[in-house]
Amino acid sequence: MIRGAGLALALLAACATSLTAMAMTPPPLPHGARAEPLTPAQVQGWASDDHRIVLSLFAAGCQAEPPLRAAVPVPPALLAACADAQRLQASAPVSAVAARQFFETKFGFWRIRSAPEATGFMTGYFEPEFEGALSRCADFPTPLYGRPPELVTRMPGDDWPGLDAALSAARRTKGGLEPFPDRTAIETGALDGRGLEILWMRDPVDRFVLQVQGSGRIRLPDGRVTRLVYAGRNGHAYTSLGRVLSQREAIPPAQMTMDVLVARLKADTDFARDLIRLNRSFVFFARRDDLPSESGPIGGAGLPLTPLRSIAIDRGIWPYGLPVWIDATVPGEAGGEERLTRLMLAQDTGSAILGPARLDLFVGSGAAAGHRAGLIRHPVDFIVLWPRDVRP
Repeated sequence: MIRGAGLALALLAACATSLTAMAMTPPPLPHGARAEPLTPAQVQGWASDDHRIVLSLFAAGCQAEPPLRAAVPVPPALLAACADAQRLQASAPVSAVAARQFFETKFGFWRIRSAPEATGFMTGYFEPEFEGALSRCADFPTPLYGRPPELVTRMPGDDWPGLDAALSAARRTKGGLEPFPDRTAIETGALDGRGLEILWMRDPVDRFVLQVQGSGRIRLPDGRVTRLVYAGRNGHAYTSLGRVLSQREAIPPAQMTMDVLVARLKADTDFARDLIRLNRSFVFFARRDDLPSESGPIGGAGLPLTPLRSIAIDRGIWPYGLPVWIDATVPGEAGGEERLTRLMLAQDTGSAILGPARLDLFVGSGAAAGHRAGLIRHPVDFIVLWPRDVRP
């Protein structure tokens, strides 16, 4: 074991260009945001984490090709670091010291601040599980749709003349691109008769929660479980129903959790229908029965997510595969609050995750993870590990 650890350290030193030849340049940021350089010694908790966990995830690749949801291109230096991680992982068992030194050597550390906010902001999400059926019946009348073939997702740099610049998707017609039907149109029959239904859920509230989380497990009447992954959305802007309900009913934002929102929606069918339709965004899914039951859901990068190690970021600012250090006080698994300081990997994205210091923490699967995720709305110290540029 000592010999393997020594070999890993030697390979790390051999494949890493000396720090004197590697420039620590700040990441590109939108106007108004800033990046403050740090040393690893200035990052509280850095030396105490087990960096081998994220090294293993990082070595699995920055993203699948193609990713599930396109993001800004992965910079060459980050791709090179992924390749170096793969070689390091393949050489021998990697020690905790070697894993930590890998990130310290390959990356510069930058605290990201998004003006006028002094810190970042973190929410949580999870993989829910619901009951459902593969055919419509009285218990399961609410359809879940696969991706329509005419749906076109806007890629970074796409110019769609005549269409609202805020649309992230459209539909292709003989006359060109047009806005895709919004949620109300879909719920009142815009997709009927096309055979796009992939399964049926108990009610629109369950479907709404599934669409917000972006993935899920459906337990069928015979006990089997089918997995669902994100397959696209109609391109209309996302509206936070929690924020709307908080304003309408004077519920303090700190008390407006997902549990509270769902309970209110479940209590009144007509109210739920009208409120849900305020969110014009509508998500489509694909079934993935090939995914192992112990595997996490597939994130926007096209790779499985790991509880409390995978995060969603703004895909218009950050590439997938980016290591991010977070420092926050969050709801504990057994109640109360706990300090969470650890290295994460950007492997997902979300319609509501906007801004350079905004992240969504993947908490896990099931009801307990969902309860905890719904409580997370906390400030966070958002420290990006940006790959160093190798210079001749």
